[in-house]
Amino acid sequence: MVGQVMSRIRSILTVTAALCMVVGLGLALVAPSSQSVAFAARGGGEAATPAQTGVTEHVILFVLEGFGQESLKSGAMPVLSSLVKDGAVTWSATAVAPARRLPTMASLVTGMPVAKHGITWNVFEFSRGYPRAPTVFDYLDLSGGRDSAIFYMDESLYQLAKPEPYTDYQMCGPLRAECNPDRLVGYVRDYFKKATSGSGYGHAIPALPHLLVVHLPAPGRVGETQGWKSVAYKDALKAVDKAMGTVLDLYREHGLIKRTTVFATSLSAFGETQFSAGEVSGEQTGNVPVVPWIASGVGIKAGHSIRQPVSIIDTGATVMRALGLTTYTEWESHPVEEIFKTAFAAAPVSPLLQ
Repeated sequence: MVGQVMSRIRSILTVTAALCMVVGLGLALVAPSSQSVAFAARGGGEAATPAQTGVTEHVILFVLEGFGQESLKSGAMPVLSSLVKDGAVTWSATAVAPARRLPTMASLVTGMPVAKHGITWNVFEFSRGYPRAPTVFDYLDLSGGRDSAIFYMDESLYQLAKPEPYTDYQMCGPLRAECNPDRLVGYVRDYFKKATSGSGYGHAIPALPHLLVVHLPAPGRVGETQGWKSVAYKDALKAVDKAMGTVLDLYREHGLIKRTTVFATSLSAFGETQFSAGEVSGEQTGNVPVVPWIASGVGIKAGHSIRQPVSIIDTGATVMRALGLTTYTEWESHPVEEIFKTAFAAAPVSPLLQ
């Protein structure tokens, strides 16, 4: 137990030291547990609900590939179509250049363009180490001990799997034949069992994660290899939609769905190739695709078409905004304020952190 505590303290001190080098550092510190995050009491002792405050307790982020508005026309994705209908959406969020998996995911989790985080390659290279920039997972931990669980479905994303006591990773990829959306969701289900039983991957998991990231790239892979109009591509969309539905059902089973906000986006657009490896030449860096960006659930406007410009880089700050958190660093990630039903209200500060 002491070793776990010291490991967590060392990790926090390391990240804090990095953050102190950033001009204008400031973090909103909030309560560490999902119960204390639950929202400040109103007069008479009645607790405000997530729907009333617009602040959620849990966030699910689905990260797809090879997906766009065109993908929904086949009717293969009823779960995602329902999220679109009940939430806010733009089909023209900007991704990043180079338009490849690892650089784009790095921008999503660091809140920075490629020029700042520096990841321009597309395969895992151990010698290059992990991103120096703080990630959304670091910010969530420093903002009150919010844990994250990340399920990536490609070996290249090991580059972003920095080991920290407040994040749990599970990965599989195309080099493993058994890796598919069903298998990845099976990992999520196993994680939930361990989280609710109090034991997990090498250390106790005290609660279900505040942020769950699920990477589902099958449509992009199949579209590139077998065609974007193929039956196989439609089947891949169905498999991903089923996986998303299973994750949402897990939250329903645990009574969390009414305290959860869901985001979905794509690292690449319908018809786009992302899978080449190696460094990027100068002529490849100019192509910036547009991708879907969807928010639904607690605190999100229903049936809303987003008007403001949105970048995939804005995902991290918007996740924090949904949880009642904010950050004032060199991040270029900004919350998509337009999607929320209520004005921003910070989650309450824990007495232990005052």
